[in-house]
Amino acid sequence: QVQLVESGGGLVQPGGSLRLSCAASGITFSRNAMGWYRQAPGKQRELVATLTSTVIGDYVNYADSVKGRFTISRDDGRNTMYLQMNSLKPEDTAVYYCKVTRRRTDYWGQGTQVTVSS
Repeated sequence: QVQLVESGGGLVQPGGSLRLSCAASGITFSRNAMGWYRQAPGKQRELVATLTSTVIGDYVNYADSVKGRFTISRDDGRNTMYLQMNSLKPEDTAVYYCKVTRRRTDYWGQGTQVTVSS
């Protein structure tokens, strides 16, 4: 059974930083495509960052709105994915979800709330 558990969300002031974690069980991150998504109130869920492992290395992709501020990474030993978020803005406020895709099946975490406000 695949289980993804996010943590690390919270309330932070504009310009601050947070690091989200996504711990996986029942699936290995390093063998599958993975990513972070977010959903703000009244909006559709959107891609934040993805990380795909290939035979020639890892390929990362970021939404334009977070480029240069967010960094996706993983720790294979802990089977955990991270999203380092710096220079946070109020418009980054959303519920953040991690996702892993295996054999065309998507698995989602339960989400963690990030609120950027003074």
